[in-house]
Amino acid sequence: MSKSYSQLLKDIEGGEIISILLIPKRREVVVEFNNGEKKIIPIFYNDQKILRLSEEYNVPLNVRDHSAEQRLANVITGLGLSLIFILSLSFLIRRSTKLLNNMQSFSRRSSEVNPDDISKITFDDVAGLNAESDELREIVTFLKSPQVLIDLGANAPKGVLLVGPPGTGKTLLARAIAGEANVPFFSISASEFVEMFVGVGASRVRDLFKSAKSKSPCIVFIDEIDSIGRQRGAGIGGGNDEREQTLNQLLTEMDGFTVNSGVIVIAATNRPDVLDKALTRPGRFDRRIDISLPDRNARYKILSVHARTKPLSDSVTLMEWASKTPGFSGADLQNLLNEAAIYAARNDQSKITNQEIDKALEKARFGLLSKPLTDSTKKRQIAYQIIGKTLVALLINSQDKLEKISLFKSLRDISGMTYFTPDEETIDSGLISRSYIYNKIVISLGARAAESIVFGANEVTQGSQKDLEDVYFWANQMVTKFGFSELGPIAFQSDSDSIFLGRDFMKRRKEYSQSTSKEIDKQIILIVNKGINHAIKLLSDKVELMDTLVDELMEKETLDSEYITNKLGSYLSLN
Repeated sequence: MSKSYSQLLKDIEGGEIISILLIPKRREVVVEFNNGEKKIIPIFYNDQKILRLSEEYNVPLNVRDHSAEQRLANVITGLGLSLIFILSLSFLIRRSTKLLNNMQSFSRRSSEVNPDDISKITFDDVAGLNAESDELREIVTFLKSPQVLIDLGANAPKGVLLVGPPGTGKTLLARAIAGEANVPFFSISASEFVEMFVGVGASRVRDLFKSAKSKSPCIVFIDEIDSIGRQRGAGIGGGNDEREQTLNQLLTEMDGFTVNSGVIVIAATNRPDVLDKALTRPGRFDRRIDISLPDRNARYKILSVHARTKPLSDSVTLMEWASKTPGFSGADLQNLLNEAAIYAARNDQSKITNQEIDKALEKARFGLLSKPLTDSTKKRQIAYQIIGKTLVALLINSQDKLEKISLFKSLRDISGMTYFTPDEETIDSGLISRSYIYNKIVISLGARAAESIVFGANEVTQGSQKDLEDVYFWANQMVTKFGFSELGPIAFQSDSDSIFLGRDFMKRRKEYSQSTSKEIDKQIILIVNKGINHAIKLLSDKVELMDTLVDELMEKETLDSEYITNKLGSYLSLN
């Protein structure tokens, strides 16, 4: 035992201790000395020597029993654990009850839109969709005065499917129908039908149509219907039980055993190819209206609508900007003017000028632009890529119009900016000629051709990677889809659907032999090699002009199309 224990025995014998408090459970004693000092000293288990000495020398010794305190502590701990268990159980019960209530309320969620919001939107607000609006006016007539159609023995369509790219105004068109007819409008996204519990989606469909029938005539608008309307029993692993049950209920409500008079379903999607055939047949969706991207006149009307609330400078001509935005949807045009207004606000301007709209258009096309490279060697090589591509486009008489070139780069393309406005007639007609595609391939190879001529084949860079991806895309399309190769007018590839969008992947296979596949690859390579040789031939005798334009681009960092065209014209006239 320690020295303290030995000293304790000596102190007891010497009369230095007033009292001793023994705590058996801890195997220690609390000793109080004559000078008032107290000290805790460890002892042996069941130490009898301390007891004998204290009795022999008349030192008071008391024993403290902690068993009662321990029992009390155990009781308190047990009560605490029991309370925690009860509170946790109560929380879980309340949570489960709330979850069950939410499950039951899923199908009772209101999807009716405020009539005041609907009445503000009419066909006049749907600019650029005149033909589509005319197709839907008879629905408005039926909703307003159905007797006109009934007297003629005609029935209003039960469903209208609006098909078109994102941002073309499908939702706005549906709201305009309700606004013109001044009827209740129920709007819901198809994804809201599908919940984590099987059967909830079908219940919500039943409740939606029940609410709609109670307020007929009315309109039910289902946005992005392809999320529940995909082909059943297809895709990897078969179908989805919850989605398919929801779709089955929707099919029944639209044209099943129940009468659905006065309720017109309008649905919107940009993927009509994945929809189940039972959903798109007459009797459910009797009419399909395709909404395409707006043409120049439609874009002008859309810009005019969105410009009503924006102070434009007198120098701004909306028709000019409409001609510069082929391929833009209505949402893109709205965002264009909104971004221009933001730029004007940053500069503390009271009106929006052409400069702000041009910045907004540049941002929409290329995203955020960053400064050119500071390394003059790399910067010059990028400049040659840009100038080479630009000169090839001008020399080959491309139908696409050159707008501007710049050394400012975006995240999408590290080789600077070369923008061409797509040919309006090509976009509107949807017809693409063989020469148009081939010219696009040659232009895309202009950057690589310029690098090869100026720096040599061993010093070309990957800066034209995006252009090379475009080259393969168009060359592949020429051979496999459009029949623009020596293989003849055969389409080896069609617009097949992704297996994740509702098609059976087991049926997807090539419909041609391995030898034909090799021949297709050979034809693609022939087209690309012909294009690069063509681009090199166009630029090989214009190195001096390229050097001049590269120096000017390095200095100014941006050149417009008119300046480059004039430079090229002067050079050709002198040579």
